[in-house]
Amino acid sequence: MFSLETARDQFVSIEERFFDWGLLLGIIVLLIAIDLYRHRDDHAPSGKEAVIETTVWILLGFAFGGYVAYHFGSQAFGEYTSGYLIERALSFDNVFVWALVFTSLGIPLKFQHRVLFWGIFGALVLRALFIGGGTALVSRFEWVMILFGVFLVYTGVKVYLHRAGEGAGAAKTMAIVQRFIPVTKEYDGHRFLTKMSGRRAATPLLAALVVVELTDVVFAVDSVPAILAVSQEPYLVFASNAFAILGLRAMYFLLATARGRFHYLSHGLGAILVFVGLKMTLALWVHVDTYLSLGIITVILLIAIVASEAKTRRMRKKSGLPRELRGR
Repeated sequence: MFSLETARDQFVSIEERFFDWGLLLGIIVLLIAIDLYRHRDDHAPSGKEAVIETTVWILLGFAFGGYVAYHFGSQAFGEYTSGYLIERALSFDNVFVWALVFTSLGIPLKFQHRVLFWGIFGALVLRALFIGGGTALVSRFEWVMILFGVFLVYTGVKVYLHRAGEGAGAAKTMAIVQRFIPVTKEYDGHRFLTKMSGRRAATPLLAALVVVELTDVVFAVDSVPAILAVSQEPYLVFASNAFAILGLRAMYFLLATARGRFHYLSHGLGAILVFVGLKMTLALWVHVDTYLSLGIITVILLIAIVASEAKTRRMRKKSGLPRELRGR
């Protein structure tokens, strides 16, 4: 495993380590500020805009991977890229659950970006806490790796076999939020809080934000242990999480209505979780090369995507749609 402390000379100064983290956090803050400024007018993103933004976020993620490779070497690059792909793959579930939440609450499309912006900002803080706690446990108690691994295998099998309860969980969470937080039916621009009969009350946007944050807790329980299976260096784990999470808003507007196209998504995600779970469980006795892990994760993702697209085309062909509409 790569370690930031041993990546360079053992006498590397504390100032240089602060620079590594300062650069990463500075880039994240800058990207968040740019994204918030671009969407300051609460417009509904078009399909073209979603495609461009998703592409840019992916390129930024891999560009930082290039920085990791240049400064820390190929081992660090492999761990960062593996973590980035795992988080990207598992993030598909976030996207579809968010779609269910927004539909259930009737959140207008033009306000959804604002909810997701603050939701993802909170997710970054939450992931940092999870990563800090997880890496501390693993470094101090090696047997925790086995527990994490068994949990991931169990979760992966459940994901692979069925995902029927996916929407029900979001609906239950939303019902709990509405029970404890007074929520108005009207919007007050893009504000999260407003006044109702002279008293403070939450708008539907705040209710949606709370649900988004709570559902991310559930997803973090899966994704953080999964990334710890490929790297236990907090810098790489947080960086791969951050760049994957930052691009979720654009990916949401691109894929929120495309759930039906990903027929084998649960199979692919389940297989990835089982693989990294087994890798983590056996890590104390068997070392799996970082690039072998990266290759296996990539192949699983490609198989799930290609197989899903092939099934979609077969279904559309069987339905008798005109040829020009089959690829849409």
